[in-house]
Amino acid sequence: MKIVTYNINGLRPRIQQYGSLRKLLDSLDADIICLQETKLSKHDLRADLVRAEGYESFFSCTRTNDRGRSGGYSGVATFCRVKSAFLSNEVALPISAEEGFTGLLATSKGYEPRKEEFPSIAEGLECFSRDELLKVDSEGRCLITDHGHFVLFNIYGPRAVQDDSERIQFKLTFFKMLERRWECLLHQGRRIIIVGDLNIAPAAIDRCDADPDFEKNGFRRWFRSLLVQNGGRLLDVFRAKHPDRKGAYTCWSQSTGAEEFNFGSRIDHILGAGSCLHGEENQEGHDFVTCHVAECDILMQFQRWKPGNTPRWKGGRNIKLEGSDHVPVYTSLVEIPEVLQHSTPSLSTRYHPQVCGSQQTLGSMFARRQTTEQVISEESESPQTPSHEEFFSTPEKYDSRASHIRMLGSQSNANIPACIEAKKKARHGQGSQLTLNSFFQKRIHRSETSSSSFAGSKLCQTEISYSLIEPKGVPSADDESGASKDCRSNAIDNYQNESQLDACDTDKQKRKVALQQWQRIQQLMQNSVPLCKGHQEPCVSRVVKKAGPNLGRRFYVCARAEGPSSNPEANCGYFKWAAVSKSKGKGK
Repeated sequence: MKIVTYNINGLRPRIQQYGSLRKLLDSLDADIICLQETKLSKHDLRADLVRAEGYESFFSCTRTNDRGRSGGYSGVATFCRVKSAFLSNEVALPISAEEGFTGLLATSKGYEPRKEEFPSIAEGLECFSRDELLKVDSEGRCLITDHGHFVLFNIYGPRAVQDDSERIQFKLTFFKMLERRWECLLHQGRRIIIVGDLNIAPAAIDRCDADPDFEKNGFRRWFRSLLVQNGGRLLDVFRAKHPDRKGAYTCWSQSTGAEEFNFGSRIDHILGAGSCLHGEENQEGHDFVTCHVAECDILMQFQRWKPGNTPRWKGGRNIKLEGSDHVPVYTSLVEIPEVLQHSTPSLSTRYHPQVCGSQQTLGSMFARRQTTEQVISEESESPQTPSHEEFFSTPEKYDSRASHIRMLGSQSNANIPACIEAKKKARHGQGSQLTLNSFFQKRIHRSETSSSSFAGSKLCQTEISYSLIEPKGVPSADDESGASKDCRSNAIDNYQNESQLDACDTDKQKRKVALQQWQRIQQLMQNSVPLCKGHQEPCVSRVVKKAGPNLGRRFYVCARAEGPSSNPEANCGYFKWAAVSKSKGKGK
């Protein structure tokens, strides 16, 4: 069987990229697919986002607004490919499923609220307070599925920057709780597999640049202390299969285009521990990873940057690359026997009220359509105006009559003179986006605008009265002679043609002036952008978004993609603050 872990950086954009959830899952071609950073809240769990034919899905979403982390933040999901979900002996379909790893989010009936006032804390976590446990689990970072022969952890590890002490402490607490939870399972004789984006690069070979300051937080030391090959400890499955492979990265910075030079880090992992299924755990060389993991590798075909893409400094910066800033990692397990027949765990999204309640039967769809067609047929046979009671009798009739009224309204609009339509467009256009040329034109005095609009209104009224009213004593169009008709028609045509020509000339002149002004702005911008020292190329401007004294301040950096310092084609590291205006310097 095949297990894949993938930080998708938002489930919605990945579904949009592939066309459907089913196509996204099929592209990964795995029996168990663990996704991180889904960015969905409980209210977003709709059928089209969480359900796909042939898969059972389990979700954990953010439940907190702390530090701006709303429902659209983090989140993990596990999809299991099965042939029969209701009664199956397949290993991919879990026997049980749990949201979080503290035990406090567990429910008695899936998505229904738990009846117990004080649910029991998971074994091994009794030393933590309930507040600590709930705080860790509230960010939707863990799903545990029991597949009989092994327990699978789907993890999205917290990210912590160097100077954020609160977040560093949260990350340490998170991994301490996780370690205690899997240690208890190992002591019970269970086998465990931990997959996901842990946000830790364990060794120097797993990171493109040296980061000695990061060692102070102890994450790497803690991680490496677990990756030892003796009984009961975790094993890095990828490094067990590829111990010396360099440049095997799974994540790259989006803002710096680091994928171009493979300047990334390996923070997406598959870890394993426990005895093998052969019953020979006491013999040397027999453990779960050694005996049952056939392969583990990185799926580089999912990388956004492809050979042949335009480099950033040659215009590639403006090309949007589809995909996540991570790539999937997979492992293949062998000699995994079937399990006893069991049904789908209650945590499956098939039991979520928003998902199961949104399904419609095929018969109901046809019944509604048939009713609507009958109403339309009735309307065509009796087009008289309905009474107030009849109009709001049924939704179907209301929709049909409303569309009938809209159709009549569109027919009547066709008889409105062009001057009225033009005046409507002008009135609606007043609130629309201004053109570039409008910024360089002199403002028209309000009195001039009022007089011109008054004249236009007067002319429009004259044309309306001429076209819609038959004055007394004036012969109608049917009584006029042919010469009079032709003269009048020619005069109108000549007037319209001249107006159209004048309008075209005016539009061309406006576009020409706007183009000249835009070229002038571009020239001014190019003259103010410095050249980087390494390549003598125009820099790109950025704005400081981090809180502090420089928040909002603009600076310039080399436009090339981030890469090794030894590569002359990569970013040269140039940096320059943008000049501060005099008004800001004087405190105005």
